[in-house]
Amino acid sequence: MAETNTITRDQAWELFKTYNKDPFHIQHALTVEGVMRWYARDLGYGAEEDFWGIVGLLHDIDFEEFPKEHCIKAPELLRKGGVGEDIIHGVCSHGYELTVDVKPEHEMEKVLYAADELTGLIWAVAIIRPSKSVQDMEVKSVKKKYKTPAFAAGCSRPVIEKGAAMLGWELDKLIEKTILAMRSCEDLVSQG
Repeated sequence: MAETNTITRDQAWELFKTYNKDPFHIQHALTVEGVMRWYARDLGYGAEEDFWGIVGLLHDIDFEEFPKEHCIKAPELLRKGGVGEDIIHGVCSHGYELTVDVKPEHEMEKVLYAADELTGLIWAVAIIRPSKSVQDMEVKSVKKKYKTPAFAAGCSRPVIEKGAAMLGWELDKLIEKTILAMRSCEDLVSQG
């Protein structure tokens, strides 16, 4: 993916915090940033790690203030912040067929689409574990709760499954990789 990124990670972080104050949204943004960085390295895009991370960090920039316009208001906020069109496309693509018609095309966009909702589900599983951590979590723990629609009901199973299919992965592979990705950034996320 040709990057036209015109924003640093620190600038992206300040831009995100302009529109997001809720600790949950901040934790989620940092989690998705860390997960996207891990996936960039894991999938052979290490040179694009900052780009993947910034897209992950900014992906919900409009959600807290404009939940009914999620991924619709984002381009305006991002352009105002000096963000390049490649990041805007990446951010908006995670709302594909939910709020926008921006299709995930690059592998990074497919990973974001697949992993975004899944990180929420995995954190929900972690919170009820004795360790309160993903460090000792296994795929079967997530799968058990995944099958209970009322558990973490806000985490869309159809989106997670569609994302796995976009990547050509089995659900178990997506869950396993996302757990590993979340392990890599759990300490950073908890520090805020």
